[in-house]
Amino acid sequence: MDRYITWIIVGSVFAALAVIFGAFGAHGLKSKVSVEDLTIFETGVRYQMYHALGIILLGLLAMNPNLNISPLPFIFFVTGIIVFSGTLYLIPLTGLRWMGAITPIGGFALILGWVFLIYNILNSHY
Repeated sequence: MDRYITWIIVGSVFAALAVIFGAFGAHGLKSKVSVEDLTIFETGVRYQMYHALGIILLGLLAMNPNLNISPLPFIFFVTGIIVFSGTLYLIPLTGLRWMGAITPIGGFALILGWVFLIYNILNSHY
């Protein structure tokens, strides 16, 4: 299977999970956690969906034979979703506030994913 198809599938799985987690947050957590914790959880869902769509876009861009898209944006997006959104899910569910110190590492991975995507596109054309 071509890597871009794999990327589209992985992005779609992350998007489906974001919808599931969002529904869980809205219906399962709403009455069980504070408004602040619900907001933290929802931020994880929102960024997961943004970057799931980014992974799908990455796969679509990689289909273009004029673009040389490396796996680095994909790796950073996946890592970022797991670390950034994952810690934002775990904080309200476990009460382990110290995990907030790990969250920015995931955010940095997400940023690197976009930076490497930009680099790949520019490097393909110049």
